[in-house]
Amino acid sequence: MSKTIMTVDDSMSIRQMVSFTLKSAGYNVLEAKDGVDALSKIKTQKVDMMFIDLNMPNMDGITLIKNLRQNPAYKFAPLIMLTTESQESRKLDGKKAGATGWIIKPFKPEQLLTIIKKVLR
Repeated sequence: MSKTIMTVDDSMSIRQMVSFTLKSAGYNVLEAKDGVDALSKIKTQKVDMMFIDLNMPNMDGITLIKNLRQNPAYKFAPLIMLTTESQESRKLDGKKAGATGWIIKPFKPEQLLTIIKKVLR
């Protein structure tokens, strides 16, 4: 059974690029437009990993990660920030919230697949 990965980003084009890359590699993909949408969708479908944007309306990536880490089903799930933000202070915020890693946009499809192989068992 293939793993399910969620991409959470307010940009439809980014969601489509991530989704295409992951589906081409054989993963199931769920898309969410922000943190609120992501939390709603995981109530009905469990995901194995998430790529999460930082800056989104309704609920940003840091808040989403904090919420996910309080849920026993996602306490240890790989949660990767996928964002244009590269400041060390923002990375530290992500790490404190519980982010597993940080990828800066624009990304290469191979980066996503390499990260998945490292963190998803």
